[in-house]
Amino acid sequence: MSRSLPPSGGIGLKSVHYSNVLDENADVKHPSWVEVHPQNYFGDGGPSHRWLTAIAEVYPLSFHSVGLSLGSADGLNKYDLEKIAELCDRYQPAMVSDHLSWSGNAHDRYPDLLPIPYTKEALDHFALQIGKVQDRLKRPILIENPSRYLSYRDDEMSETDFIHALCRQAGCGLLFDVNNVEVTATNVDLDMEAYIDAIDPDIVGEMHLAGHAREEHPSGPLLIDDHGSIVSEVTWRLYERFIARAGAKPTLIEWDTDIPEYDVLMAEVDKVETALGQIPMEAPRHALAS
Repeated sequence: MSRSLPPSGGIGLKSVHYSNVLDENADVKHPSWVEVHPQNYFGDGGPSHRWLTAIAEVYPLSFHSVGLSLGSADGLNKYDLEKIAELCDRYQPAMVSDHLSWSGNAHDRYPDLLPIPYTKEALDHFALQIGKVQDRLKRPILIENPSRYLSYRDDEMSETDFIHALCRQAGCGLLFDVNNVEVTATNVDLDMEAYIDAIDPDIVGEMHLAGHAREEHPSGPLLIDDHGSIVSEVTWRLYERFIARAGAKPTLIEWDTDIPEYDVLMAEVDKVETALGQIPMEAPRHALAS
């Protein structure tokens, strides 16, 4: 039986921090839960599985997939789905998620999470692919809002409307990445606070916070979602705005490039706990089980 994710701070677990999270020294800080990319554990055995087995005995796990390519026109990545199903049977994660994106077609795979158009046709297709995943895994999943660098001219609805329609139609939930809101809003000229206020807290099963890079151009700033630095002040303000209304949610510090020392990562988790500790008492506290 998988444990639910607690409504507190977790970390995206990297191999350089395996020993840190298992360190029983009383002076070492620990996250409440950890998240891994299941694609990094597709091998049948070896050191990575020995570490993850030990970690799973201590921490609730979340699987954050980066390769199902649910938005691909010819359907999802069946190989990745089968491997994730095997890992779910093995580790019983509390949550499984992927992205509102596509990453390949019948001929090629791309190391990118590419945007989809917000149309009724795309909605029906994406919901169908989610249904296949949920049927195979025998559990609901979460879908992460994207970081975007462009918009489609023929979009028929806003991103937030698309997300809510998708969750209703597919029976999935939302992995709400607040950094992605800042990145997308800056790059395609959206109102960040309006986006935050539009999201229904009841569909949010997990949250992500991360850093990004900033480039200055004659046309204006471009934010790059590289997960390689501390969380920006803007993202912290947006996060605090959302949890003041929604209550506490499982919140991950996501750091995937230029991996820092463990203490730096845990300092960001401390900021999560500080923010959660300032939520008004009447706000709900949510932790969604799979």
